[in-house]
Amino acid sequence: MSENILEMRCITKEFPGVKALSDVNFKVGKGEIHCLIGENGAGKSTLMKVLSGVYPYGQYNGDIIFDGTIQKFNKISDSVATGIAIIYQELALFPDLSVYENIFIGNEIKSGGILDWNETVVSSKTMLEKVNLKVNPETLIKDLGVGKQQLVEIAKALSKEVRLLILDEPTAALNEDDSENLLNLLRELKQQGITCIMISHKLKEVISIADKATVLRDGKTICTLDASKGEINENIIIKNMVGREIENIYPKREKSDYGDKTLELQHWSAYDPKLGRHVAKDINLHVKAGEIIGIAGLMGSGRTELALSIFGNSKNYKLQGDLLVDGVPTSFKHTSDAIKAGIAYVTEDRKGDGLFLLQDIKQNISAANLKGISSNGLINENEEIKVSESYKDSLGIKASSIQQLVGKLSGGNQQKVSLGKWLFVGPKLLILDEPTRGIDVGAKFEIYTVMNELVKQGMAIIMISSELGEVLGMSDRIYVMAEGEIKGETEVEAANQETIMQLATQ
Repeated sequence: MSENILEMRCITKEFPGVKALSDVNFKVGKGEIHCLIGENGAGKSTLMKVLSGVYPYGQYNGDIIFDGTIQKFNKISDSVATGIAIIYQELALFPDLSVYENIFIGNEIKSGGILDWNETVVSSKTMLEKVNLKVNPETLIKDLGVGKQQLVEIAKALSKEVRLLILDEPTAALNEDDSENLLNLLRELKQQGITCIMISHKLKEVISIADKATVLRDGKTICTLDASKGEINENIIIKNMVGREIENIYPKREKSDYGDKTLELQHWSAYDPKLGRHVAKDINLHVKAGEIIGIAGLMGSGRTELALSIFGNSKNYKLQGDLLVDGVPTSFKHTSDAIKAGIAYVTEDRKGDGLFLLQDIKQNISAANLKGISSNGLINENEEIKVSESYKDSLGIKASSIQQLVGKLSGGNQQKVSLGKWLFVGPKLLILDEPTRGIDVGAKFEIYTVMNELVKQGMAIIMISSELGEVLGMSDRIYVMAEGEIKGETEVEAANQETIMQLATQ
């Protein structure tokens, strides 16, 4: 058994009215990859913020023991100086600065009190080699894809001689190739003696990479599973995460006859003047009432761009072709026109575009349909409360009240608020862009159940997803996109992951 590099003993952390962590114990062996898993709101990120000094000593109870010494971190720089680095899902990079500037920001190389830029560039190349990233150090961060930006973050951590690397949902925004590259890098770092803690909701990744996995539930330690004992498998993980067995993560739906076509695209194209190319080209697609269609494809295939071109064309693409709603040719000059026509769009970026994080649940749910709670130009606050309470209950939003700030909710509950906001509009077509990105298996099941209920009531759903299992598990038909074009259409019964990937990589 490996010697522990980290022990967190009896950690308790409280916020006003909420005990986020209750007597948590967590041990990590030197040189191992240890996954921290649990439902949204289980306390994973809070525990890592305690460890990294975001919540300083004195704001929690319990002990942090790193490499045999009790630590009392008062700020993040204290944990960094000890050899601990944390990389969050929202990357802490400066988009308008170069790669080399980002790697050594806050850790600048100086000579005689003056910044030594030549040595900085040379050293950054060494760090980039360690993470297998072949880019010019002078490249601006904003010119890199998300996968490469993630590697720059790791290079930045390595420049500070990290011994314990914490990654919070590192593959949430990555495609399958970038995700696999990142996991391979973690394996290489393990061989170099660097210990990794990875928070992840992707159970297949946990199973493939974890030496051990600790499960948190409701702010408490449930168990630690050991891969060498065959304990890290999907059934055991899910049972411990949610406190019950979920036999099928994709709930069964009785399929009935579909209605008429709710939306149809005929030879639909969207040209982006800024990029100087088509982001969607000659698209022929339809979805019927009571049907879920999945749109699969790799990142950059044009799926989100297609959705935005349908939903009011907020990016001002030059559009060609026909868009029909209920069989009637239609055009939208603004997203408000699309909403009036019965189309709603739940964005993939709930924090950036989908929600007002500094406002409460009530204000977010009513935001897209203020007319629905207004009379003579004034908001009826009682009606707003009634509507919000209704969606809080029906969607299972876990919060102290509808007055709770959305920014304080877990990812899964934020996603439910985003869904509630658009359901209040009363759409006939709901476009879901990565509806379960970054949320746990229990919350996924709940959202899938809501989707099934909506189509049962006659709604049409377009679901964009990078998770092939989700596309196959929830769709009635599947379109596969690559390079802005639809490469294939298939009934779900005739599809599998291999055939979808073949089309997606054409």
